[in-house]
Amino acid sequence: MIGRRRKQVMNAVQLALILIAILIMLVPIAWIFMAAFKNHIDVFQLKLFFTPTLENFGTVFEPPFFLGHKLMNSTIVAFVTVVFAIPIATMAAYSFSRFRLTGETTMLVVILATQFVPAVVIILPFFVMFRDIGLLDTRIGLILVNLAIVMPFAIWMIKGFIDGIPLDTEEAAMVDGSSRLQVIRNIVLPMAAPGLLTAGIFCFIIAWNEFLFALILTNKDAVTLPIGLALFKAEEGDLWNLLSAAGIIIMLPMFVLALIIRKYFVQGMTMGAVR
Repeated sequence: MIGRRRKQVMNAVQLALILIAILIMLVPIAWIFMAAFKNHIDVFQLKLFFTPTLENFGTVFEPPFFLGHKLMNSTIVAFVTVVFAIPIATMAAYSFSRFRLTGETTMLVVILATQFVPAVVIILPFFVMFRDIGLLDTRIGLILVNLAIVMPFAIWMIKGFIDGIPLDTEEAAMVDGSSRLQVIRNIVLPMAAPGLLTAGIFCFIIAWNEFLFALILTNKDAVTLPIGLALFKAEEGDLWNLLSAAGIIIMLPMFVLALIIRKYFVQGMTMGAVR
């Protein structure tokens, strides 16, 4: 009886802690969501009941904010980054997984070590290099930087997925006459598809939310959404209603993407954890 009661108390405490954690995460999102539909006066008042307005979502796309241009920049940069990163990372990950390469361990450690280098340390060399070759304030420059950021992460993640694919399946196909490229196309890629999708999602999120490099390397033409949030200021201070509306626009693609691919996302994360 005492053991059962203790278990019930522990379950209740665990449930309470989970609910508190969920509440802590959801309250800021709920505040942003409500503020996005408030006018400038109501946003400074703790009102749960107010007259909602859609005017904020139209204002952020008008002068002087021009959020539409920044939305297009973020979309192009994030999408192109994923388009280039996943095929290249897949080829590198397959090589590390299936071939014994000279200095393989050292290369993998170096690739992983790049993730621990603070961005503020390498941003100045990027700035000087892009200034000299004319890539400052360009989408191409941001895409190259994002590729440098996501490639090590993608290689390690995809390698874990490919390691989980039985080698016997590939050997059997090659015995039947399939070439290495046919094995990769017909066996490895279909079996690793959930993992590739998972890696692609993370790469897209990283590129979509990247702030520091975009802040330093862009000025006008290639400004992205996270940098655009700093423009919502006026003589009366921060325009929180417009900031919230822009924040909803930034978060919305992530929510929609998560809903569409949630099944494959969980499958991919599970697949990468199995050996």
